[in-house]
Amino acid sequence: TSKTSATTSPSSSCSTASTRPCRGRFPEEVRTAPPSGGPPLSVENVDMSQQINKPKHYTTAYDTQSLVVRRGHEFMVRVTFNRELVQQDDFQLEFLIGSNPSANKGSLVVVTFGSRRGGPWAGRIVEMQGGSVLLSVTPSATAIVGKYRTYVAISMGSGMQRTKRNAATDLYVLFNAWCPEDPVFLPDESERMEYVLNDTGVIYQGSMGAIVTRSWGYGQFEYGILDACIYILDSSRMPIYNRGNIIKVVRKGSAMINSQDDNGVLVGNWSNDYSMGVAPTAWTGSVAILQQYANTGVPVCYAQCWVYAGVFCTFLRCLGIPTRVITNFSSAHDNTGNLKTDLIFKMDGTPDRRATRDSIWNYHCWNECWMVRPDLPAGYGGWQVVDSTPQETSDGHFRCGPAPVAAIKEGNLCHPFDCGFVFAEVTLHSLTAVCCSDSDVVFLKKDRYGTMEVFKVDKTHVGQGLFTKALGSDRTWMSPTPTNHPEGLNNQNNCKLRLSFQTLLGSDIELLVTLTNQGDVSSKVNCHLDISVVFYTGVEANHFKDVDFPVTVAAKQSEQPRQNSVIVKIQADEYLPHLGGQNSIRFILTGSSEEQSVSAIKVVTLLSPALTVTVGQQKHYQEYLMFVTVTFTNPLKEPLQNVFMYLEGAGVLALRRRYFPKIESQASVSWMESFLPRLAGPRRITAVMYTSNLNQVSGVSAPLHPPPSSNR
Repeated sequence: TSKTSATTSPSSSCSTASTRPCRGRFPEEVRTAPPSGGPPLSVENVDMSQQINKPKHYTTAYDTQSLVVRRGHEFMVRVTFNRELVQQDDFQLEFLIGSNPSANKGSLVVVTFGSRRGGPWAGRIVEMQGGSVLLSVTPSATAIVGKYRTYVAISMGSGMQRTKRNAATDLYVLFNAWCPEDPVFLPDESERMEYVLNDTGVIYQGSMGAIVTRSWGYGQFEYGILDACIYILDSSRMPIYNRGNIIKVVRKGSAMINSQDDNGVLVGNWSNDYSMGVAPTAWTGSVAILQQYANTGVPVCYAQCWVYAGVFCTFLRCLGIPTRVITNFSSAHDNTGNLKTDLIFKMDGTPDRRATRDSIWNYHCWNECWMVRPDLPAGYGGWQVVDSTPQETSDGHFRCGPAPVAAIKEGNLCHPFDCGFVFAEVTLHSLTAVCCSDSDVVFLKKDRYGTMEVFKVDKTHVGQGLFTKALGSDRTWMSPTPTNHPEGLNNQNNCKLRLSFQTLLGSDIELLVTLTNQGDVSSKVNCHLDISVVFYTGVEANHFKDVDFPVTVAAKQSEQPRQNSVIVKIQADEYLPHLGGQNSIRFILTGSSEEQSVSAIKVVTLLSPALTVTVGQQKHYQEYLMFVTVTFTNPLKEPLQNVFMYLEGAGVLALRRRYFPKIESQASVSWMESFLPRLAGPRRITAVMYTSNLNQVSGVSAPLHPPPSSNR
């Protein structure tokens, strides 16, 4: 119940606003006394009508006691007065956000219900039944996004009588992808369901030819997550009046998800030492990360690109911004800013690791969000690349975007923000259109004097595929890499490295080296194969083997090129001691004949064993208690030490943990948990296992459909 106070004002700004003439819904002059024989008007209760409002605003899933609405759409508030309204009564609703609300800056909004002019939000009286009045309020489509405090103010002679502060009437206002006037409006309903309301997803990892999927719980509706996202904006010291501007919110969020220069959410770590926090591969989703950050105010350890992308997706979807996670395979990181990837080799054909500054990541994850861009020429709205992984600074902060996909596709790199950096990462610049210009991989050989000479330009290695989850299912939506690019310089001899099948971790690797001769004379090529364990960022972890061998290829016949292939076999016992928790092996082949040089790169991602996740249910009193079981068998020849397993399912199961001191070789373990789901299905439960010598072990349940009686 919200009682009124004649002496309390929520802020000095409110007192200033209260001195203006107030007529409420009645055009007549304000009365200074109550109607004859009646008591002064006062408020007995304010009901935010959540059961009516939340379904209409698609906010029922938010686990909060307060009303959550989307701007630009009408919501209802029922105010109960101590008596029936009469013509002379005058009142208004006031919505305040921030510590110093101001009508001029949009953080103090007055809503009136008659001819009297109010603020930018519209109001009307829907019905009156005695002292109970149902009011309609429509926030503007550009309203500040965040948590508002709600007051009812009644004109009392020369002043205003306001209700006391009541947390039960607090109101969250979000961006609205359903409102055509909102800059994030997304016309397609299926896309809104996927990119705003879906709280689980799939993130693609691995490498081309060995792509693996990782289930990720965005959990934007879970308890405390909406408050955590607002806390992130508060921690950034972003002015309240900027929080209705989609471009500024996205750009600030991109900087705040990493902690590099602003004490943001996540600490990056691309080493093998995660002893001071949680390994990036051990996270099941965003919820635990955001809750920990909001509760402690301390950056959370640790993250890599897919963790940044998953948490950023949660942040944006939670605030109502349509967002998806993108994976770019063979993603270039251009440290030199020349829109090329320069790989430098020594005279003997081995990589010059000290001189090479650019790198090619096996994959890199970022986000795309949907918005209009009134700051750019027509045609550059829609999907925008945003990236919170701290790679390079933008306007002094580690962030990236929003960079319009359309501009990157067309090669128009002069537009804000960071189009050039994104352009250098990809060959195919859009998920929905064909390729245009390229980010080239340039192979250079350095002589003893330090002079470098280009001996190959590869236009096809970078950006071999862009992946994201398909609408409404877990299928892959991929934009295929075009194959009509010239190979580049010195293409008389071409070299390709292939695997005929995906390789399980612990199995031998067979690499097929194929040389093609398009010349008129036979060619003998002396090949050098450099083999290293690498981080997924392309940075070398352990170099463990070199292989030298000659390959002779006959001259072409009848204009048809000739080929010769050699199989290079790597035993499991050769690479296993060097993995150190990584699961990628990089092969760099360089070769030379009398007149030609050849080169090729291949990254092999070893596929980890999977966890088996099964779900069942049984009747428990009046509700259905559900059970989830995780099983795992150690396929390695050595035991696994200090094994941690994690379980989580957005809307159904909060994070659970289990520790196994040791799992012997070929031994199996099983873990069962019971739970009562909060939301109806379809839902999934994700399981992740982490141990220092086995990486990327996860599993996901089949879709479960909790019955309505089990909702929490």
